[in-house]
Amino acid sequence: MPGSRPAGGPALALGGVGVVRDGRWILRDVDWAVAPGDRWVVVGANGSGKTTLLRIAALYLHPSVGRVDVLGQRLGRVDVRALRRRIGLASGGLTAMLRPQLTAADAVMTARFAALEPWWHQYEPADRDRAVALLERMGVGHAAERELLTLSDGERQRVALARTLMNEPELLLLDEPAAGLDLAAREELVARLAQLADDPTAPPLVLVTHHVEEIPRRFTHAMLLRDGRVVAAGPLSDALTAATLSEAFGLPVRLEQREGRFTAWVSG
Repeated sequence: MPGSRPAGGPALALGGVGVVRDGRWILRDVDWAVAPGDRWVVVGANGSGKTTLLRIAALYLHPSVGRVDVLGQRLGRVDVRALRRRIGLASGGLTAMLRPQLTAADAVMTARFAALEPWWHQYEPADRDRAVALLERMGVGHAAERELLTLSDGERQRVALARTLMNEPELLLLDEPAAGLDLAAREELVARLAQLADDPTAPPLVLVTHHVEEIPRRFTHAMLLRDGRVVAAGPLSDALTAATLSEAFGLPVRLEQREGRFTAWVSG
């Protein structure tokens, strides 16, 4: 398509990115590239800059300094409203904006036009069929005609994930999708994310989390942040270690990997 990124080029590229608020650096000196096929996890404590980084990637925040290229387009030189439709975003704030009386199918279908209500645009039967198929893919097809307010937290999070896929996005951004979920709901969501990560046709994916236990299998890269600075970034096995976690959280952290999943704890 016109204006699309060059074949094989990065879906996301940040150079020297920084954000200043009230004289304080929220992010500083961030260089980052997300290539096609990458599955990134961004890990850090509260206040480390994770959500700010994701808001920049989602084109909802301009950095104070630095260069941001998303899907081959330079932030500041492109109509972000059109470009956002090529990005799938799931965040607690966005999910909270959905009217609780919406059905799960409508909540997914309205992403076709980045809308929050179905009456703002006209939809084709194929749009609803796709929404239901995506709900099935996320294991919540049974809830297609149920109102969001009747769903469990875990079901709502999987509806939100289905919504991100409605427009066949070229970049997928997930901000703490497992936050607040119980063990069973978390594991169901992580399993669905692992399936998505394993799909070679799926877009590049960035997952923000506090907890290494929420990293699905098949993820390829990690970035660790502390106080707005990058502690480590690169292939998962290199960037995510006990040493880098300890530096990111300021604690003596031990890390174990078993059957493709991680566990971390503070050593006594």
